[in-house]
Amino acid sequence: MKVSKKAEYALRALVAMGRAREGTNFSIQDLARSEGIPLKFLEQILLALKNGGLLRSKRGVGGGYQLVTRPERITLGEIIMLFDGAVDPLPGDAHDAMAQVFGGLREQTIQWLGRHTVAHIIEKERQREGVSFEI
Repeated sequence: MKVSKKAEYALRALVAMGRAREGTNFSIQDLARSEGIPLKFLEQILLALKNGGLLRSKRGVGGGYQLVTRPERITLGEIIMLFDGAVDPLPGDAHDAMAQVFGGLREQTIQWLGRHTVAHIIEKERQREGVSFEI
């Protein structure tokens, strides 16, 4: 399974938003700059996340995008499905026996993606930042 750039950028944007204080507004320009995401691409991604019910937008001064759903409730599977569609490691026209074997992989992958959230990524970042190699 390969995650598309859109899904990766969506996760990066959600992680950045999830790190901030609840209720923080994010301008597209600031988010694109801080996360290294092309602006036009990010506009499409944030609109899709808004249409998916994960963000809301506010126009005007002080406006931008805001998380609607807490990072603990946004699963990686939800984002992958939103941008990449169904997880399918083998094409639909595969041999029946292969399709059955790979169907198990598909189910395990879906379960794993459903158990892991944006909050898990944020926690991993914090753990890495907490490690110090100073002498």
